[in-house]
Amino acid sequence: MFGLAVALAIAGSAVAQAQVKVKIGVLNDQSGIGAALGGRGSVVAAQLAAEDYQKANPGAVVEVVTADHQNKPDIGAAIARRWFDQEGVQAIFDVQTSSVALAVHDLARQGNKVLIASGAGTADLTGARCTPNTVHWTYDTWALGNALGRATVRAGGKSWFFITADYSFGHALQRDTSAAVKREGGTVVGQVLHPFATTDYSSLILQAQGSKAQVVGLATSAGDLVNIIKQSAEFGVTQSGQQVAALLMFISDVHALGLEVTQGMTLVSPFYWDQNPETRAWSERVAAKNGGQMPTMVHAGVYAGLQHYLKALETMPEAKRTDGAASVQAMKTLPTEDILFGKGSIRSDGRKLHDMHLFQIKKPSESKGPYDYYKRLSTVSGQDAFRPLSEGGCTLAAN
Repeated sequence: MFGLAVALAIAGSAVAQAQVKVKIGVLNDQSGIGAALGGRGSVVAAQLAAEDYQKANPGAVVEVVTADHQNKPDIGAAIARRWFDQEGVQAIFDVQTSSVALAVHDLARQGNKVLIASGAGTADLTGARCTPNTVHWTYDTWALGNALGRATVRAGGKSWFFITADYSFGHALQRDTSAAVKREGGTVVGQVLHPFATTDYSSLILQAQGSKAQVVGLATSAGDLVNIIKQSAEFGVTQSGQQVAALLMFISDVHALGLEVTQGMTLVSPFYWDQNPETRAWSERVAAKNGGQMPTMVHAGVYAGLQHYLKALETMPEAKRTDGAASVQAMKTLPTEDILFGKGSIRSDGRKLHDMHLFQIKKPSESKGPYDYYKRLSTVSGQDAFRPLSEGGCTLAAN
């Protein structure tokens, strides 16, 4: 009888535990040059994560709101402040464009809310500017530079010239890639900066050609990256013997450019829609709600990050679920595992660890149809792919 009473008490306690009820926001570029890599696809990913969680947990309520930050830190910060202070949003997801992400990152710390960054690239989020309120989920500039820079130098591309976006992300990506190149014995012979959303890159490409560097490193992304690659092809950069290295490239970029232009290029990503049956099934769900576009790694990061956040909230007393730092700490305590990234973990500095894959873009003759673009060359473990904890300068690293 005593054992039965204990069992009933435990069951009653479990039933009494309040289901998760939370409001989250997806903040990203929904109308500009980065809309394809984040934008609507990230909103769909968050909505699917909410639907899947609520289906598995009847009674749970996950409300998703969205906004376009237009790639402007002041607009992004104003939206985040309103969401946090007036509209009851507890966590913000995606926030592509590093300058916007850094602004939201600071606001999340000030208001004790949560930022789970998927689209932002700067490794500074988990470096000297780290806070207990941010998780950096999908990729960062250090991992991209480390994996692609190291592999390229080892393959013979020892001298580099950078065409770099003149904002936080571009500077961080060039810095981290340059460090990887130099660690492998390579050299950086020059660099040129471009403003955000430039249209004519001819003078920049001519400077890169004039440098005679073996590798032209493109430390930029989205529409800028697409246009530079197009114009580089028109100037015959690769035909003249130089290698073009896109340091951050998404499947949406490859789709926009086509395989004739991108074939043979290498890129780094933790996610590809056609990796296995589970990623294919999930990706087809996203594509069905996003105009047939297969998801990018940013979309995958939004889905997986929200799923893990909700699981962490389950483990917390209801009264503590609005405590942003406590919520992030709960996320760090739980090991991560999902169908999109596999097994992983979140370090004390907020860096999510998972495998990173080096892919090569297929030749047109190798592709079976739209979005069949990648073949995997190698995999780097999460422990080796991302910056060592001891080198980031994060004050949380010892905790």
